[in-house]
Amino acid sequence: MATKHEQIIEYIESLEIGSKISVRQIAKALSVSEGTAYRAIKEAENQGVVSTIERVGTIRIERKLKENIEKLTFAEVVNIVDGQVLGGREGLHKTLNKFVIGAMKLDAMMRYVDPGSLLIVGNRENAHELALNSGAAVLITGGFDTTEEVKRLADSLKLPVISSSYDSFTVATMINRAIYDQLIKKEIVLASDILIPAENTHLLTTSDDVEKWYEQNHKTQHSRYPVIDSQMKVVGIVTSKDIIGMERSTSIDKVMTRSPITVNHKTSVASCAHIMIWEGIELLPVVNNSQKLLGILTRQDVLKSLQMIQKQPQVGETFDDLITSSITEVKDGQGPKYKFEVTPQMTNYLGTVSYGVMTTLVIEGASRALRKIKKGDIVVENLTFYFIKPVQMESTIEIVPRVLEVSRKFGKVDVELYHEGAVVGKALLLAQLIGHRS
Repeated sequence: MATKHEQIIEYIESLEIGSKISVRQIAKALSVSEGTAYRAIKEAENQGVVSTIERVGTIRIERKLKENIEKLTFAEVVNIVDGQVLGGREGLHKTLNKFVIGAMKLDAMMRYVDPGSLLIVGNRENAHELALNSGAAVLITGGFDTTEEVKRLADSLKLPVISSSYDSFTVATMINRAIYDQLIKKEIVLASDILIPAENTHLLTTSDDVEKWYEQNHKTQHSRYPVIDSQMKVVGIVTSKDIIGMERSTSIDKVMTRSPITVNHKTSVASCAHIMIWEGIELLPVVNNSQKLLGILTRQDVLKSLQMIQKQPQVGETFDDLITSSITEVKDGQGPKYKFEVTPQMTNYLGTVSYGVMTTLVIEGASRALRKIKKGDIVVENLTFYFIKPVQMESTIEIVPRVLEVSRKFGKVDVELYHEGAVVGKALLLAQLIGHRS
């Protein structure tokens, strides 16, 4: 039976998109305490099924699919720009397709306004009305209001009219930044993106016996299975090692490995790979916040996914991307060597290269050197700096990695950083090597 928390989440998800939600309403409808209702609403907000807006309240919104994560709802726009909703509250759950800055003549402006777009404009009331009639929402900048007629039109068309105290440029920048942050998140592949769903997974339950393991093994040729209880919660893992020498009538819960390692559906694939390599496991159950089984990850799926990520075109650049894309190889026949130009944005308040940049240079230099010897990915286990000297902006740093030791699972690299022939940094890096098993 589902917990009260799970029941509330299911109830919220069953509500119509655009419905208003309150702690008191949920508590009354499901006969739970207001504290329980509040915690469940916050969890629903984390899951992206509701949005809380100041002076409006909490509304049910459509959960965005990851492939559409770069699109924002108007409810999110309100939060981003610290806005006030003047009209059309029932349309806050709708998705923003594009935004148009109304800094041109009315006729020219309206050519760019389509249904689902957002017109960012000042106190031009005729533009507000025309945009709404074209199926677009309106964001009024400078803290201006609009007419009662426009507000009534917004309510009838269920298209939000939002007012923000920021100017048009700042508002557009803030929305762009939010979309850009979403794009970077989109590139991070999570366990939920690649798992084999529970309904397609071969499972064992605590009421099964060892004979059932043999039946599953004969049918699937797999030797590892998650064990669940009557609530679909993961309670164990059974492998071929566990059933060796056991009577076929023995109960599974007597031979399984209890309290197995699991990951949450929001765990990154890179973290899953690290866990599987470090713990030496081949199968990883993926669970939700209530420990219910959502699916499984296999070692092969995780490694394939890591290789796929490397081949994807990058949409949004993180600061690490900016640094690593600026590192170029120097070919002088004396082993791996790389160079890097220090730009002003890579410096600290003193105008010298920041420690974070130095760390990234060491990790990237060591990674590239290890990949020349052994294909695959690396996970940094330990990084020790022995020496750092300030380097001014617009300087060129040479990165010289020297691989000291490589085994099947680990690599050790000494990295030296030079500027104009002098050592400006020296570090030792120990990393796990993630690759296919032979």
